[in-house]
Amino acid sequence: MATQKIKLNFINRSKDTNNSSVVVFQKNVAESFDELAVAWRVIENCGRLDNHPFTFSLDFKVSAADSYGNFTPAKVAYNGQSYEMVKDASGNVLKLSDKPATNPNEVEIRNSMETGAVDGNIIRDGKVIASKTTIAPGQKAVFQFQPTIWIGAVSQIVEGDVMNSAIIQTVNRELPLYGISSADIVMTGGGPDKSSTPFVFNLENINKAR
Repeated sequence: MATQKIKLNFINRSKDTNNSSVVVFQKNVAESFDELAVAWRVIENCGRLDNHPFTFSLDFKVSAADSYGNFTPAKVAYNGQSYEMVKDASGNVLKLSDKPATNPNEVEIRNSMETGAVDGNIIRDGKVIASKTTIAPGQKAVFQFQPTIWIGAVSQIVEGDVMNSAIIQTVNRELPLYGISSADIVMTGGGPDKSSTPFVFNLENINKAR
């Protein structure tokens, strides 16, 4: 079954003269409100009236890294599934668990090894969108996402960075993607002088999914 992808197109219609970067990320709603988020996409050097197309896949994958610096292949995961890191005859591997996730709306990554912490990653469109580091033996990471993205203008953020809570709090624009097949994300506002206004992000030219 083909992965359903939402086609998004960022358009810079702002008056920005500082070449601001734009970050796109999701929040893991299974964790506490102060959970850190990963900079899933960072749009850079997108000049006035330029556009930047990208996709948002409804499916995502899980991957894990062990304390030896090994990374497992990314595997498609669905809500209600639980993956676990185990040690088999070949070494440390990530496999689908026989036990489902505790919550059918969540995906879990368990550390079922006797020793060594692991990192659990969620990957969407080939890029890490959520991460939980240092999962101890016997512990698990839990992930759940709403069909929304968060977007805002930032500085000194690199794609894949874990953003601190101070940065996350400044990015307060949530764009719902439920039921959408494609849309433009239009950035307006900004400016070079005292009359400048905050950046505003809105969905336009929305096409509904069939």
